[in-house]
Amino acid sequence: MSPRSAMNTATDIEERTPATRLGRVIRAQTDALGIPSHRERHRKTNWLRDVILGGQDGLVNILGIILGVIAADGSTTVLLVTGVAAAITESISMGAVGYTSSVSERDYYESERRVELEEIAAEPDVERQEIRDIYAAKGFGGDLLDRVVDTITANRERWLETMMDEELHLQPVRTFDAIRTAVVVTIATLIGHVIPLVPFAVLERTPALVTAFVLSGLVLFGVGAYSALTLVGSWRRSGVQMVLIGLGAAIVGYAISKAFSALA
Repeated sequence: MSPRSAMNTATDIEERTPATRLGRVIRAQTDALGIPSHRERHRKTNWLRDVILGGQDGLVNILGIILGVIAADGSTTVLLVTGVAAAITESISMGAVGYTSSVSERDYYESERRVELEEIAAEPDVERQEIRDIYAAKGFGGDLLDRVVDTITANRERWLETMMDEELHLQPVRTFDAIRTAVVVTIATLIGHVIPLVPFAVLERTPALVTAFVLSGLVLFGVGAYSALTLVGSWRRSGVQMVLIGLGAAIVGYAISKAFSALA
């Protein structure tokens, strides 16, 4: 095999191979054949998702409350007290939801893991063939495919992890990750609530409302733009989309509150 062909083969394998324990097994096989490879580091958790989930919910929720109180001709004192109470309860609630949803994902993973383990014990030939089919579909063949299959199925834990990752596309969720999600969502939600409230503590109602909308719009645009810059997409489009979704939801809530206020 020429150096260029070896490098191309390694690149193809690297692109098809996830940065998991299984990926390291396959890289070990390619290393044994003298094929050079490189390692890439990938983020295992999506902090940005949790920040957006909590922050956007907090902003939209408190803007809806602010506009609702204004629609009902409530005082600034009522607005601030209601806003602070909502910030505390909503932040705790969102953090709890983040935790329970992560725990639910963890429990689902464990349930599917037990099922897969039972299948490996009851029908090892069938499960072994599934491993072969998975990697044959990725382009592996011949002696390399045999060695990969033999290496994976020689260890029950590695075999199980491979089936969970490659067949079911499920990743384990650690208890620490569930707690981290809860903390990040709680803090992001609280910050999202505070941003639109601050102007009402230092300004008159009308300029405070304008300032709250401007600040909220800037924050939403910044989060959307940052999301696109760090992940994928146009930062302008993502920022504008985040603003339209967030402020649009608050305005719809205001319209509904105003309609109910008129009927009361």
